[in-house]
Amino acid sequence: MVTVTDKAKDKILELRQVEGKTDENHIRVGVVGGGCSGLMYNLEFDSSKLPTDMEFEDKGIKIVVDKKSILYLAGTVLDFSDGLNGKGFQFVNPNATRTCGCGESFAV
Repeated sequence: MVTVTDKAKDKILELRQVEGKTDENHIRVGVVGGGCSGLMYNLEFDSSKLPTDMEFEDKGIKIVVDKKSILYLAGTVLDFSDGLNGKGFQFVNPNATRTCGCGESFAV
C-alpha cells in the first residue's frame, strides 16, 4: 500500500486544479531504472488503469501502482516539502537501502 500525508494530499489537489484534471485522474506512482542510485520514482496524473495495476485510496486520493513497482513501493508514504532544503514530493520508502542526496533515486 502507498499512502499520502496531509501536505501531499493538499498539493495533489492544488495541482489537479491548476492542471485542469478531474477526479477521474488518479495519481500513478511507479519505479523506473535510472538515477544515481539505480532506481527512480515516477509520479504523474493518469486516467488509465490496467487490469494488473493495484489501486489504493488514502485521504480521498486514488493511487495506482503497476504490478512491478509495488514490489519496491509497498509501505511507502508520499510526502510534500516546501521548506528551504528543497521543494517537492518526497518518498519515504521503507524498502530503500540507499537513497541519493536529491531523494529522487534509490536502491533496494
